[in-house]
Amino acid sequence: MGYRLKIKNKIQSPIAYSLLSIARFLPFAYCLIFIVSLSFADAQKGDEALSKLLDGNKRFISGSPATKDTGDARRKELSKSQHPSAIVVTCSDSQVAPEIIFDQGLGDIFVVRSAGNVLDPISVGSIEYAAEHLHAPLLILLGHDKCDTVSAAVEAKEKTGDNIWTILRKILPAVKKATARGGTKEDILNNAIRENVLLQQKYLLRKSPVIKKLIASGDLKVVAGIYHLESGAVELFSVPSTLQPHP
Repeated sequence: MGYRLKIKNKIQSPIAYSLLSIARFLPFAYCLIFIVSLSFADAQKGDEALSKLLDGNKRFISGSPATKDTGDARRKELSKSQHPSAIVVTCSDSQVAPEIIFDQGLGDIFVVRSAGNVLDPISVGSIEYAAEHLHAPLLILLGHDKCDTVSAAVEAKEKTGDNIWTILRKILPAVKKATARGGTKEDILNNAIRENVLLQQKYLLRKSPVIKKLIASGDLKVVAGIYHLESGAVELFSVPSTLQPHP
């Protein structure tokens, strides 16, 4: 404190003293700029990963897939360390293979699949592993049209005792919302499929503080979408603000 007072007494010029004050603040300012720059860079990684997948989907639709490196050197490289650019959560349906519809190669995406793309603690833990430990900057929650699992939930009349019911009951809240909206049977199914994607995202944010933190910090970009079986196109849709995590 005495040292600072001596300096202040020696410096008579207000301008010089102001410059000294700014100099003392610079280390903090540099740190702040560095942190903001990192956050911006992480956000860019998510955007770049999304563009990469959407470009791959365009190649898939056009029937002109890129050449994949699946050789010995690539397999050995991945066996040491994997760095997937995206996490894709989708249905187990045989027509919905993320590596194919996004035209990606070995080690490019981390895939979590289940019938009806429903989430549970095991799948949430898998997503956390890919996001927190493998540092994947993008998460896509992807439903698909004409989903048999969601259709079964729409048609469900009563509770059954089999394991399939465990899946269907996780989709029923989405079916309830879609049914309340009304429309034809096809409308209800399409709306239920979309609502189910949002329902699973809501479940993820409720059950995973890890994912909420990564989203809030800008380290993880999350998008939702529907894959169209006949056209092969992936349609992204906006997520309601009520499902966006708050820091």
